[in-house]
Amino acid sequence: MTRNKVEAALPVAQEAGVGPSRRGFLALAAGTAATALFTASDAVLAASPGPQLVAEGLQFPEGPIAMADGSVVLVEIRARTLSRIAPTGRRSVIAELGGGPNGAAVGPDGAVYVCNNGGAWGWAEGEANMPGPPPAVYTGGSIQRVDLRTGKFTTLYDHCDGKPLNSPNDLVFDGQGGFWFTCYGQSDGEVRRLGGLYYARVDGSKIIRWRSAQISPNGVGLSPDRRVVYMNDCMMGRLYAFDLLRPGVMAPEEPNSPAPPGRVIATLPGYQWLDSLKVEAGGRICAATLFNGGITTFEPNGRYTHLPMPDAVTTNLCFGGADMRDVWVTGSSSGKLYRLRWPRPGLKLAYSA
Repeated sequence: MTRNKVEAALPVAQEAGVGPSRRGFLALAAGTAATALFTASDAVLAASPGPQLVAEGLQFPEGPIAMADGSVVLVEIRARTLSRIAPTGRRSVIAELGGGPNGAAVGPDGAVYVCNNGGAWGWAEGEANMPGPPPAVYTGGSIQRVDLRTGKFTTLYDHCDGKPLNSPNDLVFDGQGGFWFTCYGQSDGEVRRLGGLYYARVDGSKIIRWRSAQISPNGVGLSPDRRVVYMNDCMMGRLYAFDLLRPGVMAPEEPNSPAPPGRVIATLPGYQWLDSLKVEAGGRICAATLFNGGITTFEPNGRYTHLPMPDAVTTNLCFGGADMRDVWVTGSSSGKLYRLRWPRPGLKLAYSA
């Protein structure tokens, strides 16, 4: 992304509530000392060949899923599709979902479940895939189920307690009949509707909002023992942990309490946002990082390292391969999908296809 393209995209991104300051973005995107402060020290990663380009020309790719046949299924938010990327880089459309498909995961029936933000923002003009002004009217998003074989899709949830889902963003299945998901919230440029953390049954029978009034819930994942839910508050650059009492159940939130909504694992310094996350088999949490583009890997005690990526808007990643050390990363503003080798295996998700 050139300096001119970034500058052209910034005003509308800021208006939509998803952009940094001009000075901050240009410093980070240009690879100045601001980025160097957070360079990873992991010797294995430093010695690896780095990210390899798998596909380009995508329209804000997100939600990658590593498939057994070597392909990657992902959403393209700007194209409003669920797409498949073959190992050769060839793209094919599985389904045209409308709205803004934002996150995806394989469910117990082999279908892909999608967090669709409902078209929570528009798009800036130009080559860079940057969010633009919000729509004139926003009615909410949904959780969709997509049949990978036929491309047919249905809506599983679009309300909770009588209120529309406010920009569903990301989800993770727990292997116990349900899934955790986030709603990011939505801005009209001046007023922001806050987001939350939810649990829902995959059969459509139950949905619960466990945490409300959160600034910008984004990535969500489970610890290897499935006793902790991790959630990124995107704009805050903060990673939370929520201890579970049993599958699908956490301690109720306390209204008007000065206590944080969960345990704070870490809050990044400077201007860095945390997008989607995945968990390693050993328990580390890997979070796609915006504006200081890359992957920030947290230990449960709060220590972290940072691996830079070529796109300042690095939004998501997934683990796969025979040893779970292949990682695919979405570079959303450039429309690219990358692959690299990771020094440690990722945690196998509850379901795969």
